[in-house]
Amino acid sequence: MKSSVLAALLIAFGTPVGAQWVRHKATGIPRTRDGKPNLSARAPRMPDGKPDLSGIWMPESDPHEPPQGTDGEALPRYFLDIARDLDPDEVPFTPWAAALYKQRHADFLKDDPITHCLPLGVPRQDAVADPFKIVQTRGVIVVLQEGDTTFRQIFLDGRALPKDPDPSWMGYSVGKWDGNSLVVETTGFRNEGWLDAFGHPHSDALRVIERFHRRDFGHMDIEITIDDPKAYTKKLTYTQSLALTPDTELVESICNENEQDVKHLVGGKPQK
Repeated sequence: MKSSVLAALLIAFGTPVGAQWVRHKATGIPRTRDGKPNLSARAPRMPDGKPDLSGIWMPESDPHEPPQGTDGEALPRYFLDIARDLDPDEVPFTPWAAALYKQRHADFLKDDPITHCLPLGVPRQDAVADPFKIVQTRGVIVVLQEGDTTFRQIFLDGRALPKDPDPSWMGYSVGKWDGNSLVVETTGFRNEGWLDAFGHPHSDALRVIERFHRRDFGHMDIEITIDDPKAYTKKLTYTQSLALTPDTELVESICNENEQDVKHLVGGKPQK
């Protein structure tokens, strides 16, 4: 099943291309004697002493996994399956979510929002093989996603989450610092989103908690907790690691431009 699903995914939207830009030595990056970025240097801080999460980041792949992308590289660890660390019968689906997950596979994942040029959503954008840029200020963090040219705002100004939000793909995010980790809570989602490429569903009751911890200059972890009582009988938690991509920049990526894939996607039960 996993092989056929992966083949369908690669046909539908392939492996995204990384950022392309005239290489230049960006300021503020620690370097070794040969001029290369020193990714193991100390993590930077904002003027107020809080960790600075700014930079262009890429989800790290699993070094123990075989290459799966069209460019011969392994995919990020939780891009395909956020429940990969569990046995299939251990995933705590509610009956509604289990039935929907089964139907999505019977339909060859043809309704994946990515294949229809819809936004990745949260937390899926944390693990897709596209670079994203974090711009941090004292009151707000802005996340710019290259893959679908979307943005996300994480407010740090003490505001509360909206009580009656207009549901959105990215949700509404507020953050606060817990020591050197930024804890972000996001709610207010549309229920059409997918949590991963294998089609794990969520409902409009989804609440996502992300803990961003920048380990050093070039590496960051995001501990992600899925809290959705309509879809899962208990919380799901996993950690996606990121690597900094220095001396480059994002480029525009428009999914609908010359899109040729959706017309080839069909549903129906997989052949045995």
